[in-house]
Amino acid sequence: MRRINVLDDVEAGLEALCARDPRLRGVRAVAGEVPLRRVEPGFESLVSIIVSQQVSRASADAIFARLAGLVQPMTPQALAAAGDDLFRQAGLSRPKQKTLRAVAGAFAENGFDLDAACRLDAEQAIARMTALHGIGPWTAEVYLLFASGHPDVFPSGDVALQSAVGHALAIDPRPSARALAEIAESWRPWRGVAARLFWAYYREMKGRDALPAAVKPATTAR
Repeated sequence: MRRINVLDDVEAGLEALCARDPRLRGVRAVAGEVPLRRVEPGFESLVSIIVSQQVSRASADAIFARLAGLVQPMTPQALAAAGDDLFRQAGLSRPKQKTLRAVAGAFAENGFDLDAACRLDAEQAIARMTALHGIGPWTAEVYLLFASGHPDVFPSGDVALQSAVGHALAIDPRPSARALAEIAESWRPWRGVAARLFWAYYREMKGRDALPAAVKPATTAR
């Protein structure tokens, strides 16, 4: 499995995708720069992605900053030991409090091995992660893409990706999550680069970024 660690890996994936699916050549031309956008792997990044679920980037940044200021270092043990007042001070909703406690407990008490999960193929990795309370497919897929650099993950439930693929491939109405997952099958084993390509296409189509809040807009080559 070739990880997406540097921009050269993205370029290699784009070349392979465009050779396999000629429709993507036009998508690539419109999309322009397709950034790497990696975040540090590990428990803290997973917590940041959980915090970012279904909230704006500004809200996610503010809540995570407060949480990180209250829990130092951000370890499973420290988070598992945190009291209700701490979570309330951070501004976390009750469902997210429950999720963070469950995830921290899985790491601290049950020895959940995030690195081992990320070494599995896409479906197995997602299944391993979504077995944790509160971790749905989107959270697992975003972590695998941007923290682990997994090459073959495509978050078909992401509305921006549905919109971008629908617009680029003239599919009206835009494809459902299930239909998009079927379309993305043809982009194996580079679905992670295809997702980056269509997020970049969406940026050009709408004039704004649509990346998950936990993933910063700046490009970082590793």
